[in-house]
Amino acid sequence: MTDNKFKNKYRIQSARAQWWDYGNNAAYFITICTANREHYFGNIINEKMHLSSIGVIANVFWHEIKKHTHFIKLGEFIVMPNHIHGILIIDKPFDDIDNNIGTDNVETRHALSLQPQFQSANQQSFGQKRFQNQGKNTISSIIGGYKSVVSNHIHRLGYNFKWQTRFYEHIIRNEQSYQHITDYITNNPKNWENDKFYTE
Repeated sequence: MTDNKFKNKYRIQSARAQWWDYGNNAAYFITICTANREHYFGNIINEKMHLSSIGVIANVFWHEIKKHTHFIKLGEFIVMPNHIHGILIIDKPFDDIDNNIGTDNVETRHALSLQPQFQSANQQSFGQKRFQNQGKNTISSIIGGYKSVVSNHIHRLGYNFKWQTRFYEHIIRNEQSYQHITDYITNNPKNWENDKFYTE
């Protein structure tokens, strides 16, 4: 059964243009790798992912995204030994997505890093400050904030860690594709040795 988070609402009809506003309403398949595909996040044992302390941090802060970013819904998500996969859905009100067209698969170098907001503690929670950024509510700004907060938290705990500079985004075009990607994410640990990001 198709995941009702998609609801056929974010259908992208065309890929003819070579540009896309990544603040547009759509469902996006996100992949972020660690630097040199190092196994920072844990290990696959008996087809199940066992998170390291660093992996737990990456997992927790992904689920925090929806608390600190406007108009975001989260689809399926998983932390793998050297990368994460997740679905982000931008769902702004009154956004005419039927008139939008976009690219199918891009690799993006994020430029927006987390910028602290100089406000008192009673105005913003610690988590809100860490996810704050100055850019639009775009995929790049969201992932830039996520990568920054994960890295900063890990480094404060004294661990060595580094993300790959680039991350991958894929616009999900229809419910069939949404379900296929959801199944891929869910089954990623079982198929680890055949995964494109697999390293020993």
